[in-house]
Amino acid sequence: MKNKLPERLQELRKEKNITRNQLMLKLRLGAETVRRWEDGETIPNAEYIFMLCEFFGCSADYLIGLKPD
Repeated sequence: MKNKLPERLQELRKEKNITRNQLMLKLRLGAETVRRWEDGETIPNAEYIFMLCEFFGCSADYLIGLKPD
C-alpha cells in the first residue's frame, strides 16, 4: 500500500490556504518538518498525526490513506 500522507497533507494544507511555514508555526514544528512530511522523506509520529487530524478536521484513516474520503 502506498503512503498517501504526503499528498493528503498537501491537499489539506492547500484547501485551508496555508503555507508550509504557517502550518509549521501553528503546530510548533521544526523548520523542515512539514517539507519532509510532504516530500515523503519522513512520517509524523502518532502525536503529530493526532495534531494534524485535529487541525484539519479529518480522520487519521483519511490522512494516512486507509479511507478514500
